[in-house]
Amino acid sequence: GPFQVFRQTVQLLGGFLPARSLDKLYNFAECAGLQLILGLNALHRNPDNSWNSSSSLSLLKYSAGKKYNISWELGNEPNAYRGMAGRSVNSSQLGTDYSVLRTLLQSVRYYQRAQLYGPNAGRPRKNAIVLLDTFMKNAGSVVDAVTWQHYYMDGRVRKVEDFLKTRLLDTLSEQINKVFKVVHSHAPGKKVWLGGVGPAWAAGTNNLSDTYAAGFLWLNTLGMAAAQGVDVVLRHSLFDYGYTHLVDQHFNPLPDYWLSLVFKRLVGPRVLAVRVAGLQRKPRPGRVIRDKLRIYAHCTSSSNHNYVKGSITIYIINLHRSRKKIKLAGTLRNKTVHQYLFQPYGADGLHAKYIQLNGQKLVMLDDGAFPELSPVALRAGRTVVMPPMSIGFYVIKNINAYACRR
Repeated sequence: GPFQVFRQTVQLLGGFLPARSLDKLYNFAECAGLQLILGLNALHRNPDNSWNSSSSLSLLKYSAGKKYNISWELGNEPNAYRGMAGRSVNSSQLGTDYSVLRTLLQSVRYYQRAQLYGPNAGRPRKNAIVLLDTFMKNAGSVVDAVTWQHYYMDGRVRKVEDFLKTRLLDTLSEQINKVFKVVHSHAPGKKVWLGGVGPAWAAGTNNLSDTYAAGFLWLNTLGMAAAQGVDVVLRHSLFDYGYTHLVDQHFNPLPDYWLSLVFKRLVGPRVLAVRVAGLQRKPRPGRVIRDKLRIYAHCTSSSNHNYVKGSITIYIINLHRSRKKIKLAGTLRNKTVHQYLFQPYGADGLHAKYIQLNGQKLVMLDDGAFPELSPVALRAGRTVVMPPMSIGFYVIKNINAYACRR
């Protein structure tokens, strides 16, 4: 779930979080069924540059007294502190600080088993990779999951087409590989989380990051991260930070929110391999054919009671400017398929702030409830047809897939 907004809120308060604000924040997370992860201020430093944990300890004691079930982080993008805050914390110091925080958590009885995540490194370029490597050496054992952040492009990029470049979509794959290589050289099997992701840094791109076009990047991020073994993706952000938020200032969902909601309802954590015949054309020498049709498959979410265990959800991104026909082969062939097809709503095309599902514009109902997100049933054996620039989720019902029954 997209919790990054909470981290942002706390850091803006400069290390002093009024009790009332924490109460509101925690109650909001509880009501929404979200797990709250609180980012503590890492730049609260002693004269010898070691982390000053005094205000964090009082926050821990307050939260423990209220029995708040919270997970913890320390700082945000430590490799960028010099540029952002005019001071730096080297990676071995950061490792020590995390060890201090773990000891602190163990000293407060309610948080002895609390989860701790970090170091929340920035994009894995050279300095961030070096930081991650030293951090893992010194503190890899004290964190429950290793986190880093990925932003696809500079916020100054201005064209909607920039979201559709397959080269851009594939940068994440290379970065995941880099991070896994470092993490697993120190701690094989350690969970890796994408601790913050957005279409652009510098607070996103006005009138682009909050449009239908950004959805291709978001859904591809979820598919690619899952396929490569990333356990959790945290979205940056839920509300009112730059232009990468999921809801507007009136709390109306933007296109990425609707995609996230349907993803949560239909896509379970177990990833399946996808074999596609007919896409592997030989490129002319010197020319790379980048995949404009992206297909991912998972077991259907077990919390969705509309579908029995053993169902499969396939989700497809069609970046072509023409429609594409997809035939389901083998055991998938003669099964009823539920289609959830997304396209932009209205005349703005890729710039649309609204999205339609199976031809219906998605908006909240008057009483603040979600509309019915109903599928269209495709009869068994029918070819799946994806319009140009569309995103579709397809649940193959009653297939009783062996990998999804367990």
